[in-house]
Amino acid sequence: MDYKALGHELIKLVGGKDNISRLTHCATRLRFEFYDKNKVDLKRIENTPGVINVVDKGGQFQVVIGNEVQTTFRVIVDEMGDQAASNGKEEKKEDKGSIVNRIISVISTTFTPVIPALIGGGMMKAVLSILVLLNLVDTTGTTYGIINFISDAPFYFMPVLLAYGAAIKFNCSPILAMTMACALLHPTWSGFVAAGEAISFFGIPVTLVDYSYSVIPIILGVWILSYVEKFAEKYSPSIIKFFIKPLIIMFVSIPIGLLIVGPFGNLLNDMVQAGADFINGKASWLIPMLMGAFQPFLVLTGTAWAMTPIATVQITNVGFETVNGPGMLASNIAQGAAALAVAVKTKNRQLKQLASSSGFTGVMGITEPCLYGVNLKLKRPFIASMIGGGIGGIYAGLSGLVRYSFVSPGLAAIPAFIGENPMNVVHALITIVISFAAGFAASWILGFDDPEEESPVKDNISSESEKLQDVTVKSEIKGEIVYAPIKGRVIPLEEVPDEVFSNGILGKGAAIVPEEGCVYAPFDGKIASVFDTKHAICLVSDDGMELLIHVGIDTVNLEGKPFTAVKDAGDRIKKGEKLLEFNIEEIKKAGYETVTPVLVGNTDNYKEIVPIREGEINPTEEFIHVIA
Repeated sequence: MDYKALGHELIKLVGGKDNISRLTHCATRLRFEFYDKNKVDLKRIENTPGVINVVDKGGQFQVVIGNEVQTTFRVIVDEMGDQAASNGKEEKKEDKGSIVNRIISVISTTFTPVIPALIGGGMMKAVLSILVLLNLVDTTGTTYGIINFISDAPFYFMPVLLAYGAAIKFNCSPILAMTMACALLHPTWSGFVAAGEAISFFGIPVTLVDYSYSVIPIILGVWILSYVEKFAEKYSPSIIKFFIKPLIIMFVSIPIGLLIVGPFGNLLNDMVQAGADFINGKASWLIPMLMGAFQPFLVLTGTAWAMTPIATVQITNVGFETVNGPGMLASNIAQGAAALAVAVKTKNRQLKQLASSSGFTGVMGITEPCLYGVNLKLKRPFIASMIGGGIGGIYAGLSGLVRYSFVSPGLAAIPAFIGENPMNVVHALITIVISFAAGFAASWILGFDDPEEESPVKDNISSESEKLQDVTVKSEIKGEIVYAPIKGRVIPLEEVPDEVFSNGILGKGAAIVPEEGCVYAPFDGKIASVFDTKHAICLVSDDGMELLIHVGIDTVNLEGKPFTAVKDAGDRIKKGEKLLEFNIEEIKKAGYETVTPVLVGNTDNYKEIVPIREGEINPTEEFIHVIA
């Protein structure tokens, strides 16, 4: 799959780069916010090859890509250019939604940019624990001290990191927001707190609070700053705005943060911690069981971020957390195990391959591929993963399992459970075994409707010499042959009057200037998707090659009028079968080019894509060699 091409396609389908207000990403999904959601073509995004699923929940439009999400993200950001840097500072009409959705949206946008730093710091802490355990570093030495303060930096300076994401969410200056956070952590302020003596600001008493490691105070502070910035922008005289605007913002918002918002946010911090401790003290098994069982639902609805502040507050306050990681460990392992049970049990080769790869990814800690690609589609394995996660969560809670660092729980994150209590990692391993066994067994027992594997339809070749010739050709190229889908004149892809095609952004191949308004199947396989406007069709060969046939340039604007689809998405196709009809004269009359690019989408799977014909070509004649 060409994930760079996917990025360019998504820009079109979301209404263009100018419609993107904010864009962030996590481990497997793009998280969009738009100026006008009505411009987004949800149905076509869902049917786009490379998109696992679409989730429009929690105040964000989330496109699940999988492990290659960062490749697609970079393409979109590069295309947005300066607009990406501005983060949509223009006012936008936003669908406010429920208060819960708005809170989750704030949490998600604020924490997403910070996650890599938290994971990096958390894993360094885990590695340091292993080094100490193996007596490779002395806890009183400078090596230990250096690794320790590096790993601790993202947590100590948490307000600075969160200020950036909060500024993106609240449409204010990230630099001034981060300056506010720096003021809360300034050595002079830390000195006031350490001394413990009463201080005041213009006679107003100031509550002494240590804001290092804190979460809620800076989010509330940046929210206030965003309103102060709008006031300063509106009322500052233009001739001196460059000087007066930042003065107003800093002189008003930071003291408000110290006097009111900070202490209130710190109180909320303490309340969150107290609430988590109370529940854990009364029923230590409850939260891990619920998280283990219902984490897949939280992921589906985009509300999994709701628990992040609680977990972060616990880690920063006491050095570990109990409300998120233990249950997530059980859930992720059970999710992967349920998919692996499908892989073992299914007789469908494609499903076996998908379930194997996504199940392995799931037990490593990234569950979206197996959640959306296998378990949810088959339904009963999804239920099985909830059962396994709940059972594993009960043990995690009863054993007092804690997570010492902020990482996505799974086999790859076992070091995150190594800490002061040497038995904690043992409980983590037992939780993994229980969750895997329960999820796998439940999936096996509940079963699933195994989809029938479609056997490839072979061409009837009349003579033995033709059979021998076909075998010889395929042996020589060690790949596949794309036969001409259209009658017409072959031209190089570079001559197509559209940079997206001519530069190979959507894939490699060649183009045909059609002389007949029919598209024929270029190989045996199936139809992956047919665009709503019928101007393009995506095919997959029996050997897994992905092919896009795009009739004309910008013909999507014709809204399907000159096109008639003969076959539908999901249909089996046999080489030479008619797939699509189109009216050449009508396309030309409307002012559009009829040149038709034929592109191999998953080019990374092949060594070479070689057009082998020039000039006139007829349907089912050899057109492109795809060399493996």
